[in-house]
Amino acid sequence: MPKSPTQKYIPLAILAAAALGYFGWSQLQPAGLPQGIAGGNGRIEATEIDVAALTGGRIAQITAAEGDFVRTGDVLVQMDVVQLNAQKREAEAQLRRAQIGIETARALVTQAEAQERAAMAAVDQAVSVADAATRRLARSERLAGTNTVSQQVLDDDRASERQSRAGVASAEASHAAALAGISSAQAQVVDAEAAVEAAKASIDAIQSSIDDATLIATRDGRVQYLVAQEGEVVASGGRILNLVDLSDVYMTIFLPTAQAGRVQVGSEVRLVMDAVPDAVIPATVAYVADVAQFTPKTVETADEREKLMFRLRARIQPELLTRYIEYVKTGLPGMAYVRIDADAEWPAFLANVVQ
Repeated sequence: MPKSPTQKYIPLAILAAAALGYFGWSQLQPAGLPQGIAGGNGRIEATEIDVAALTGGRIAQITAAEGDFVRTGDVLVQMDVVQLNAQKREAEAQLRRAQIGIETARALVTQAEAQERAAMAAVDQAVSVADAATRRLARSERLAGTNTVSQQVLDDDRASERQSRAGVASAEASHAAALAGISSAQAQVVDAEAAVEAAKASIDAIQSSIDDATLIATRDGRVQYLVAQEGEVVASGGRILNLVDLSDVYMTIFLPTAQAGRVQVGSEVRLVMDAVPDAVIPATVAYVADVAQFTPKTVETADEREKLMFRLRARIQPELLTRYIEYVKTGLPGMAYVRIDADAEWPAFLANVVQ
């Protein structure tokens, strides 16, 4: 299928963009750098952190303004917790009720155990009565054989013996009921203890939500911009402000294939900012891209391969950042000089670095 005029010009446009990118880099490349030193321009950047609400709610107070420097643990935002505090008070009331329930259930266990002991005593008494009735009946039956006692006495003793056996059965049933009462009371204790644990878990969950409603800085940094304002209602996960982590500051630059191929992670870098041209900041290569930028769609010749640009990230030493952290600002433009040959000497204007 024949290509349209527009399709024919697309590869040419890509090649032109690549050539323009390479030309721009070559024009910005500092003149007079010794062999083994490469340079590129860039801007100071840092890791950005979004401070967001864990759960939805109204913003009660924002204590940090744009541009403020904050330390780890500083309070940044306070969400409204009126409803959470009310829920916590309700849960605490339920906890007190459950704790009283435990005491009540334990009292029932004590009462049931007393009833069981009384029922056991009744069983022992009924057994004694039954034993006496059995012995009396036995005597009456022997004496009735010799006409010593009347038939009426014998009948009465037989009735007493049957009644005493029924008394034993009744006492044993009462004792079994008392044992069941103990089990029931003990189950109520377990249920009340579970209610206490549930109430405590509810309080812990609510307290966790209250704690999460206070948004703090998780690391040293600078507030870059506010996304929401006091009084606004944000959804769960809604961003409120953006924080720049000043403990991870770097500059991104681009080098052509021939130079980028000689750069290793850990190679020395020296940064010179436009705002402070006399200060040389030490850094190291923390990242080298494995995919080229400004890449033509089809690379055919060695000359075209030289136009490929690779992204590098030069990271400023954390120890240096700690000493000057309050003066670090992102967005500052400058130059990065990379030592691509370990034996290369730094030029005089890069020799004295900030300590």
